[in-house]
Amino acid sequence: MKRLYLQLYLTVVLSLLAFALVAGYLWRVLVHVAPPPQAAELAGEIAQGALPSPEAPREAQQAALERLSAGGRVQIALYAADGTRIAQVGPPLLGSGQRKHRAEFPWRGRRVWTLELPDGRWIAARLPRREHSPPLVPLGLVLTLGLLALAVAVGAYPVVRRATRRLERLQASVEALGAGDLAARVTVEGRDEVATLASSFNRSAERIERLVSAHKTLLANASHELRSPLARIRMAVEMLKTDAKPELRAELERDIAELDVLVDEILLASRLDAGPAPDAREDVDFLALAAEECARVDAALDGEPVTVRGEPRLLRRLIRNLLENARRYGAGTPIEVRVGRSAHGGAELRVCDRGPGVPEGERERIFEPFYRPAGAHEREGGVGLGLALVRQIARRHGGDATCLARDGGGSCFAVLLPG
Repeated sequence: MKRLYLQLYLTVVLSLLAFALVAGYLWRVLVHVAPPPQAAELAGEIAQGALPSPEAPREAQQAALERLSAGGRVQIALYAADGTRIAQVGPPLLGSGQRKHRAEFPWRGRRVWTLELPDGRWIAARLPRREHSPPLVPLGLVLTLGLLALAVAVGAYPVVRRATRRLERLQASVEALGAGDLAARVTVEGRDEVATLASSFNRSAERIERLVSAHKTLLANASHELRSPLARIRMAVEMLKTDAKPELRAELERDIAELDVLVDEILLASRLDAGPAPDAREDVDFLALAAEECARVDAALDGEPVTVRGEPRLLRRLIRNLLENARRYGAGTPIEVRVGRSAHGGAELRVCDRGPGVPEGERERIFEPFYRPAGAHEREGGVGLGLALVRQIARRHGGDATCLARDGGGSCFAVLLPG
């Protein structure tokens, strides 16, 4: 298996080697270039000053050319403007009929160098071998490029290795989570993309752990809650065999209804925990929805029309659970409901009663599944999922539910929803 850190590191090293090779080649090719055209004109004027005029005899021009050849070390030839050879030192440099382009100036690396004189004549020359060959790249430059590449390679290794080591730790945490260790987390190091990925993994792992823990608690509590009505139904069925009193039948129907509500709320809680369903939201008149539910339990309603975007069935269930909770624990006192706009422009629902209230230390726990306040009787406390569903539905719609104390006694349950 190819290691990621080796791939990254080799990419850096090979890039450095390519840089060193290209830099050396460019130095060899471009450092010793031909002089600019101004220098060529100056060289032509100097050469013309060392040569006799075009009208001078060929012998005088031959003698001047031999002086320019540095004792014959430079092969050189002098040509008239029309290409006729006037004088020459050494073997011929150009073939018969070969002409020079007027705008041409020699560049390093050609075998024959040409230089045009101001009077129209031109010179062709071949430098000695040691002068013509381009100089090799100096050893100091090679060593400098090599040391630079080595320094960058040494410095890049710990950086590349640190990044990939964090990925390896993340991989180990993912494998641990997949093996069932729901507490597996990875340390967030740095502020780069790997750190962002580690943070995302930790959030996902925490969410998974919370969901699995909630489902375990839900199943454990559901099994406990199911035992009581099932035991009562079993006993009632045995008693029906010998005595079919009307009150016994009513008790049996109550237990069956309780089981039905419990199963329905367990399924709804599981569906809400599983994540968002396909979007089935629409604009809902929250005041009208509350009015319908208040009419069922004869609760007093006040407020103003507010439109929220959500799932009407879930919002109806939210209002109904709050009203049922107030009716159950309100000690027969009137239930007051108010719908209005919140300070942030959304919708606010308040359901208040004058019951015994909820102690401050239990105002958060009361939203936990199957939690009942101290002293609540099992038969009067419902199935223990009503308020948990209220908070789940509110948060599913981007809001929240809280329990507040009420001046003069009692409780108020407030639900805030975005507009």
